[in-house]
Amino acid sequence: MVAVLAALLALSVLRNPNIQHGVILQYQFAPAILAGLRTTVVLALLAALIGAVLGVLLAVMRLSDSLVLRLASGFYTWLLRGTPLLVQILIWGNLALLFEFIGPFRTNDLLTPFVASVIALGLNEGAYMAEVVRAGIIAVDRGQYDAALALGMSRPLALRRVILPQALRVIIPPAGNQFISLLKATSLVSVIAGGDLLTAAENISSANLHTIELMLVATFWYLVLTTISSAGQLYMERRLGKSGVGMHATS
Repeated sequence: MVAVLAALLALSVLRNPNIQHGVILQYQFAPAILAGLRTTVVLALLAALIGAVLGVLLAVMRLSDSLVLRLASGFYTWLLRGTPLLVQILIWGNLALLFEFIGPFRTNDLLTPFVASVIALGLNEGAYMAEVVRAGIIAVDRGQYDAALALGMSRPLALRRVILPQALRVIIPPAGNQFISLLKATSLVSVIAGGDLLTAAENISSANLHTIELMLVATFWYLVLTTISSAGQLYMERRLGKSGVGMHATS
């Protein structure tokens, strides 16, 4: 039934007289579209890197014995997860309205649409990754940490060499889902002309008025990116699953 419904949907799009398929083919590999696609990938990778670093840092702070660190981490995740990403992007994209200068530099010169997009996406991703990493760390048996300390390891060394490697098996699946969501969320930076794939499609459609056709072009490339990311996530999960089986068998 699902296959039939999918086939009927595809057929309705192919036979729809209001869709000019020649326009879709014309712009599928247009230089502007491919440039937007590259920007989307770069945005997602940079934001994911920022989010991963922030996520580990915030998760460790949240699990710290220090009340100040716990409150600071909790406030950050509460604020960034509690406000819409679109609002955060708009704030960073229009920060010059609040602060004309950052130090000796003009804010608009420093915070270009691309830079503002990376910062907004990365900071937001960090709030979600913090909870993902925290869940992974909590999933590791406390005895592993105590054993590492008993062997003379420092707390940071035990975290880096003992806890985080084991926590990866729990972290990877939701982290992969987060990256896929991040890929799609990059489309939101079109509101500040971030130069992404959707921005490129909108710029072209505003000139030739073929809105649906250009949205279908963008949809195709988003599906390509998410499919590749899903395959990579599945590969990582299987590798970690096999290594986990091996560890249990050895023990």
